[in-house]
Amino acid sequence: MGVTFMFLLLATVTPFLLLQLKKPAFAVVQSIFLVGMWLYCFQILLFTAPAAFSATWTMFYAGLIGAQVAWIMFIIATVKTSPSFQESLEEKKETLLP
Repeated sequence: MGVTFMFLLLATVTPFLLLQLKKPAFAVVQSIFLVGMWLYCFQILLFTAPAAFSATWTMFYAGLIGAQVAWIMFIIATVKTSPSFQESLEEKKETLLP
């Protein structure tokens, strides 16, 4: 259950990452999925697990996939804007072009 909470916490931060990446439509969709994710988590903790392919089940797993994609997009954007990456890219351009 600890791993699930770790992913829930990472998914909770994801809409803010998407806003920082200037993707507000994805942030709204992820926020909606986030509500379903937390509802699904509380249903599991307090009651019984919902049926497979129910609304909260679908929102939980779609939210996990969306959060994973958003974190990868954020990492790629962070690396692309880092000064060391830009320097190494310039060095490679200089060596390839006369």
